[in-house]
Amino acid sequence: MSKFWRQRVLEALSLLVGLLFIAPLIWLLLGAFKAPDQLFFGPLIPNSWEWENFVEAWNSAPLGRFLLNTLLIAGFTTLLVVLTSSLAAFAFARMDFPYKPALFLLALATLMIPADVLLIPNFLTIRNFGWYNTYWALIIPFAASAFGIFLLRNAFMQTPKELDDSAKLDGATPLTFLFRILMPVNAPAISALSVLTFLASWNALVWPFIATNRDEYRTIQVGLAMFNNIEGATDIPVVLAATFISVAPMLLVYLLAQKWFIESAASSGLKG
Repeated sequence: MSKFWRQRVLEALSLLVGLLFIAPLIWLLLGAFKAPDQLFFGPLIPNSWEWENFVEAWNSAPLGRFLLNTLLIAGFTTLLVVLTSSLAAFAFARMDFPYKPALFLLALATLMIPADVLLIPNFLTIRNFGWYNTYWALIIPFAASAFGIFLLRNAFMQTPKELDDSAKLDGATPLTFLFRILMPVNAPAISALSVLTFLASWNALVWPFIATNRDEYRTIQVGLAMFNNIEGATDIPVVLAATFISVAPMLLVYLLAQKWFIESAASSGLKG
């Protein structure tokens, strides 16, 4: 097979795989515009576009409040994870101190702890701190990430050492070097970590459900889980409309950041 046809086959396979992944999202979006009797037995493209499904979904639950809560929680969690991961990764990649390999392995070992094991200790901690039904309970327990440390350490270690020497000659402190040189140079890795952290925080369900019981602090995923108890939830297109409202911001974030994510995968050791 010639190089030309081999390339065409690879492109066709990539298109097929892409369609397989995007098909559920297309069905979700089209179903959100259908009448209930057309959802499973009607044509794929709606005969009439039911925009009222989105209006009813928005008015059936405080989705606006849930979205705002989720945006605040995911945003601050992402900022804290990037900050703590950058500081720890800088220490492991650029500084010398006793037991550094052992401490790095200890940090990585935390990745093997199932998240479910931490639910009760974290709940007892936030209760003792008086953080139940607060934003603190939804942000602070996830303000550090062993995966983020691992990702940024690999990226920082690939940055030329000559930058350290130049910064020292210019009188830059370690923190100045980190924030003004090392982090901008490794912007793709930091952007990838930000996207992954934001997605994980946005999609969190179990912990926000446990740590809060009031709508003013609950997130969009908890709101969707509660939708079955809301009047009108038996109207499946309305539920699909609410689901698409919760998914749309994540699609936008990924589309805007996919270039940085791909560059990070190529330069930070995430390649399969």
